Amino acid sequence: MTPGHHPGNGGRVRIRPARPSDRDAVYDVCLHTGDAGGDASGLVVDRDLLGDVWAGPYLALRPQLAFVAETSAGVEGYIVGTEDTAAFAVECEALWWPALRARSPDPPDDRELTPDQVLHQQIHHPPGPPPDVLVDYPAHLHVNLLPRLQGRGVGRRLLETLFDALVDVPGIHLGVAPRNARAAAFYVHNGFVPVGPPRGPGEGWLLGRRLAP
Repeated sequence: MTPGHHPGNGGRVRIRPARPSDRDAVYDVCLHTGDAGGDASGLVVDRDLLGDVWAGPYLALRPQLAFVAETSAGVEGYIVGTEDTAAFAVECEALWWPALRARSPDPPDDRELTPDQVLHQQIHHPPGPPPDVLVDYPAHLHVNLLPRLQGRGVGRRLLETLFDALVDVPGIHLGVAPRNARAAAFYVHNGFVPVGPPRGPGEGWLLGRRLAP
């Protein structure tokens, strides 16, 4: 049975700091929610790639801002983030991306890319928000829950746990895939609003929330 997909009993969900031993479970949640909230395990060949891009650098470089949602079945959700997006990008350039770039060739721009190649491209050219957004919303986050935990208030608890861990941070932002309208609605319900310049059709949402006066 795939880690993170054990049938649960719908019981208590514990939010706790992530540990190094949670890496595989977090990567598994990332994989099984990596297709705009849906299961991406049938789309990618390298099952670690999604985790390497969207979870691994935070577990390695910002462990104090990484938390998991754990049930009797194990880790079934997580939140990761950074208090300073610009500084984190510099650290990733020095400490995280070089090893991945060495084994993930930068794909050409002149042909349609496979899902793995799209992730390789992100490894070589990490996306980021417009610099103006970082003035008011310097922090950012990623949160993912397996379907069984969704709609139970666990996502809100993870957000609140991360917000409590951020000190003297004026605001936080995140990006939402264009096909993930449910996630966008969840964030809006939890106080996020559109930020930055208007995004074109099919580009998803860039949302932010104020954290401090």
